[in-house]
Order: sequence, then C-alpha cells, then structure tokens
Amino acid sequence: MRIAAPIEIGPLDAAAQQAVRDLAAAAESHDGVAPLSEQPLLNLGTDAEWITHVVAHTTSGSTIGYVQVDRSGETASAELVIHPEHRRNGRGRMLLKTAERDATLPSRSGEPSQHGKQLRVWAHGDLEAARGFARAAGMHPVRELLFLARTFEQSAAPQLPTAPAGYHLRTFRPGVDDDAWLRVNARAFATHPEQGRMTLDDLRARQAEEWFDPEGFFLLVPESTGEGTSKDSADGAAGADPVAFQWTKVEPGRPDGVRDGEIYVLGVDPDHQGKGLGRLMTDVGLAHLARTGATRAVLYVEGDNAPALATYERSGFTRAAVHVQYARP
Repeated sequence: MRIAAPIEIGPLDAAAQQAVRDLAAAAESHDGVAPLSEQPLLNLGTDAEWITHVVAHTTSGSTIGYVQVDRSGETASAELVIHPEHRRNGRGRMLLKTAERDATLPSRSGEPSQHGKQLRVWAHGDLEAARGFARAAGMHPVRELLFLARTFEQSAAPQLPTAPAGYHLRTFRPGVDDDAWLRVNARAFATHPEQGRMTLDDLRARQAEEWFDPEGFFLLVPESTGEGTSKDSADGAAGADPVAFQWTKVEPGRPDGVRDGEIYVLGVDPDHQGKGLGRLMTDVGLAHLARTGATRAVLYVEGDNAPALATYERSGFTRAAVHVQYARP
C-alpha cells in the first residue's frame, strides 16, 4: 500500500532551505538540468503573502520533494522537484494538487488576496518525464523559454565595441545607478511576466550573490549635450537614465576550458529601439565574456520574441535547450 509522504507548508528555516538546495542538486545530477531556476532559489528564505513553500518528507524526515508557488504576478507560477529515488509514487501529483489549491482557491474572507489565479508550472529542460507528468495532469504548454548558446573561438580577447555618437558606454555603479536601472528595466520589459517586475530588493539580492560583478554590467547613457563637468562627460548626461544595458553573469569556481558566460539581461528603452542598440549591447556582452575566459556564451530568451531571436541568431547563437511552462486549459 502506498503511503503519501507527509508535507509541510510554511516558511523555510536555514536547514530546510539547505535541504531543498541539496534536493535540487540531486535532481540536476540525475536529469542533467536544474529543476529550480534562479528566482525560486533566491526566494527560499522569503516569507510573504504572495509565496508558498511546500516540502514533502519521508516518514524519517528526509526532504524528497518541494514546490514553490509564486502568486505575485497576474498568474501563479510554480516550480516543482521530486528526488529521483522517490518518483512515480504519487509525490509529484500530491505537490501539484497542493500548489493548485494554493493558487486557485479564493480568499475565504472576501478581502483582496494573492489567490484565485491560474497556476502555471515550469518544466526545465522539458524532459520526456515532465511532458508525461503534464499530460497526465491535463496540462498543456503555454510558454517557451529558449536556452541559446554559442562557443568562443580561441583567439585574442576582443575590445569592447565603441558607443555610437551621442551615447557613452560605462559600467554599473551599485548604490548609484540602482533606481535609474530599475526604471529602464521596467520600460524595456513592460510586458514580461517576471523581469519587468524587478524591485530594488530583487536587485540587491542579486548584488549580494557571489557571481555579481559590476564590471560586467554595462549601461549605455546619453552624452551630456550642454556645458558640464568632466565627470558628466565621462558618465553621460547628469541625471539621465540609461537607454540600454547589458548585464552579464559568470558563475565563480568553474574550471578553465568549460566556463559558461551568460548574457544575463539585455534591455533597450522602447524610445530608443530600432537603432541597432540591441545588437551593440549583445556585442558588448560577448566581448566582455570572451575577455573573462568564458568558452561559451549562453542566454535565455522568450520563444515568441522574434526580434531578439533574430539578433541572437545573427550573433551565432543556436538553441541548446528549452524550458516550458504548462497550465490547464
């Protein structure tokens, strides 16, 4: 007789957070793809109205499953992982049903709440097992996130491209450029369900990560057009928001010869699109990553973002993997 694993719903203490990270690492080693993306991992220590953590344990207390439900957007988003040694035994269905109840049940009090939303569940790598699980649950694909890659030729590190007339290229200054970057990021990703909603807390959480390097975070700003100080000339027009940006990411501790460098986020203000700035900032990111010793450049892009896909294809990127979000009709 099958006995459902006990579940625990609520905030995660430090030990529980580490147990979830260990669970995710075991699944990644088995499946070849990480089951939890960056934001859910950053959210492990978050205790807020809009987020729910659900952990499945064995009767002895070992963590064998986890689902996180994020209700901060127009739809609820979930990421789910089951330990490879405890699959095909109802644990995944149990966590999915718990997540669906959490996302879709309306507030009993009638007060405004984060609940009553459609649930969408990510399948990273879109493995056959994940597709089968989604089909059995009556879910179908509603969104694709493509993972693109291109290798670097072993040659002299290229110079950064030159900014076009009227613009200045410089690196990000933590604590100084935060608000200006958040404004242009919100404009550039106004319709994106996650990136466009980044807050100052989200930005600072990433700045606290070991991989964060402001020297790999580039801003394209308008040059000063009137009389100004030499500092204005060096940093761009005083008080002007960036018109485009390129944020790269290189995980530390990777050995030479197998190091990925990520074009983490690239954005162009809508008022400055159509000027080739996306291609320019792509080239800036590629040049920087090559200079760090990365052997491959990688990035994520929405499957329906035709302009971005065209830019990246011209830069030599090809599809390496796909991540799919599933939902019920």
